[in-house]
Amino acid sequence: MRELRIRMLVGVFVVAGVLSWAGARLWNSVGTLPSVPLAAPIVLAVIAVVLLATALSIRARLKAQRERRPEAKGVDPLMAARAVVFGQASALVAALVSGMYGGAGAFLLESLDIPARRDQAVYAGFSVLAGFGVIAAAIFLEHVCKLPEDDDDSNSGAASAA
Repeated sequence: MRELRIRMLVGVFVVAGVLSWAGARLWNSVGTLPSVPLAAPIVLAVIAVVLLATALSIRARLKAQRERRPEAKGVDPLMAARAVVFGQASALVAALVSGMYGGAGAFLLESLDIPARRDQAVYAGFSVLAGFGVIAAAIFLEHVCKLPEDDDDSNSGAASAA
């Protein structure tokens, strides 16, 4: 499984933000801009909490296994792989959604004197922050589930050369 690349997530965020900002400008010139839902930052925050709880649970189980505690529950490799895939997918979607709301929020910054637009800009800002929380939790989950490097691979080359 490949690791998340921060550069790719930043690229998705920037491209989605620029397209969203341009789309918001165009949409506003034609009619009314669609609103940023209040549920957006809440849903993203819930996903971040779920990812963080999963990472902490797996980390605690792995620590108990390493310390050879008798009550230690093992970590199913398939469950860990599924958690990592969920984290990676969540991080990609969060980068896209955060970029969208970031672009819309940047457009809304031009009209903060209108109370409804100010509220929408605040919701968009919280959505971006919650999206960054999802990305951070996904990277932490991936770090927790990462297998240690095999020393056998590096030693086999030296052994075969001798």
